[in-house]
Amino acid sequence: MSITMHDVAARAGVSIKTVSNVVNDYPYVSDATRSKVEQAIAELGYRPNLSARSLRSGRSGVISLIIPDLRNAYFAELADAVMRQARARGLSVLIEQVAGGRDVELEILRGPRMQLVDGILYSPLSLDREDSALLPDGPMVVLGEQVFDGERDHVTMANVDGARAATEHLLALGRRRIVALGTDPHDTLGPAELRLQGYREALAAAGIEADPDYVSTVVSWHRSDGANAMREVIASGIPFDGVVAFNDAMALGAMRVLQDAGRRIPEDVAIIGFDDLDETRYALPALSTVDIGREEIAERAVELLIERIAEAGEPQAPRSIVSGFRVVPRESTAPKGGAMTASTDAASGRSKIPSTL
Repeated sequence: MSITMHDVAARAGVSIKTVSNVVNDYPYVSDATRSKVEQAIAELGYRPNLSARSLRSGRSGVISLIIPDLRNAYFAELADAVMRQARARGLSVLIEQVAGGRDVELEILRGPRMQLVDGILYSPLSLDREDSALLPDGPMVVLGEQVFDGERDHVTMANVDGARAATEHLLALGRRRIVALGTDPHDTLGPAELRLQGYREALAAAGIEADPDYVSTVVSWHRSDGANAMREVIASGIPFDGVVAFNDAMALGAMRVLQDAGRRIPEDVAIIGFDDLDETRYALPALSTVDIGREEIAERAVELLIERIAEAGEPQAPRSIVSGFRVVPRESTAPKGGAMTASTDAASGRSKIPSTL
């Protein structure tokens, strides 16, 4: 038997109108009454009729998350974080991926499905600033490095600072011949170029000249690409004792190739990734990485989008947020003797005790 608004009203001891006001998030409901109704909704498992609510309020209670590729573990975990943040606020999430090229990206952005949502969280792949006029009207928060003109809020991560900290972590271990894994000659504004900048800044601060032979080009950022790039590095014959991989997936692929080649991790080669994917804790050895604040990115992006959806009158200026980060040392960069140092939270400066799990 389906639970109705009448059942919720009876359980909470209020009128059906009051339940409707709470469900539709009308402001003129006391905190005590709202709490009673929300408790009754939770106890009964009541699900509002989104179609009916949309007709009354002009809102569907659904937002869209548009990301490049769910095969990329970072975007899969970001999608999970966004769904949890949205669910906590009574919203559902429609997920689209745009890994089919520019035409697919535009088709999804301007397609009929986007007319059914209240707002869009958008991580661009093929579009850039020159395409601002092609974006749909309505509430939107852009994720990642690309910034569009117009009233578009922006949430991103500390790519330069995070990569610099990762490189400094290896330098502090005495590693001096460090490979940068993941550059892309076609990426002039995206994460690859920004993380390369951080890598170079760390080397320069340590008095080490950046050698282009130690920069490995990788167009895609999957495990197989990291593995192939590492095979090329080994085949080149250059001596190296450290690797900064520009994401965890490439780092995991590179680790397998290093081990197959008889290189011990971390004794011969210390390696660190970027993103703090869940699986990095369970690699063998556990992979050191940079936690880029994925939960913070999801939370702030959803909050900004909700504010834009509810916005009335003159819209406020676009807002830009950069999440905090921290280096997470694990077994793949353990110093000689096996003791690992505490990581530092870049947002707060608090020391973090590392763990392999």
